[in-house]
Amino acid sequence: MSNSPRMNGKVSVVTGAGSGIGRAAALRLAEEGSKVALIDLHAETVEKVRGEIQAAGGQALALTVDISEPAQYREALQKVASEYGKIDTLFANAGILGVVGPIESIEDDDWDKTLTNNVKGTFTSVKYAIPYLKENGKGSIVLTSSLSGTRVFSQKGFSAYSTSKASIAAFGQMAAFELAPFNIRVNIVAPGTIETNISDTGEQEPEVENMNTKPVEFPEGTVPLPEGSGKPEQVANLVLFLLSDEADHVSGAVVHIDGAESLFVG
Repeated sequence: MSNSPRMNGKVSVVTGAGSGIGRAAALRLAEEGSKVALIDLHAETVEKVRGEIQAAGGQALALTVDISEPAQYREALQKVASEYGKIDTLFANAGILGVVGPIESIEDDDWDKTLTNNVKGTFTSVKYAIPYLKENGKGSIVLTSSLSGTRVFSQKGFSAYSTSKASIAAFGQMAAFELAPFNIRVNIVAPGTIETNISDTGEQEPEVENMNTKPVEFPEGTVPLPEGSGKPEQVANLVLFLLSDEADHVSGAVVHIDGAESLFVG
């Protein structure tokens, strides 16, 4: 644990906490003194993260939840509040890559699945956390968007994913405005290429290979910084800052974390 915890006394909820950015953020929040409620669809992975936090001297709850099912999520929040007495912050991070393919080949149900998981899941995560944050008299929320749909529109077949991530960014800014009178901040992180397993949550249509796009010459590689692709831990550091009181005058911001990638690939 940190010698001077930045989240000491806080209770944080993290969705999609079983892997990638969610896992890294949960570990970082716990390291800085927060009690963490780990919410994920996969019981095995979220239990593993709980074990990591407890082994390091932190406190965590592991809750297996499908965030596209509001009743499950509401019950999970009730358990968190019952166990820890309050909820201070929310990192609404859970999401999927979803269907990747030409617009005319995407099945209606596949489009709906992507938007339901990403957009409705984020909406649900925020909606049902608000009463707990209001009860505290303050709170902080961070949503996960993406370069896709905010700065980058050149990825073949990404219409569903990019639409969902653009929607999350817009929703976050609307929420920041609406919740400001209640001293609840809402910010959005928009990661670029990060080393995660999100590709495992998508399904690519075979037609993607035949999509015709105008050839464009980009500089070698996609991330200009020498380290290349970002790490989940780097995004976690940004999330920690935005959720903490150090960012107490930051709300409604869409913060791109991409190593200047979007300056090269637009």
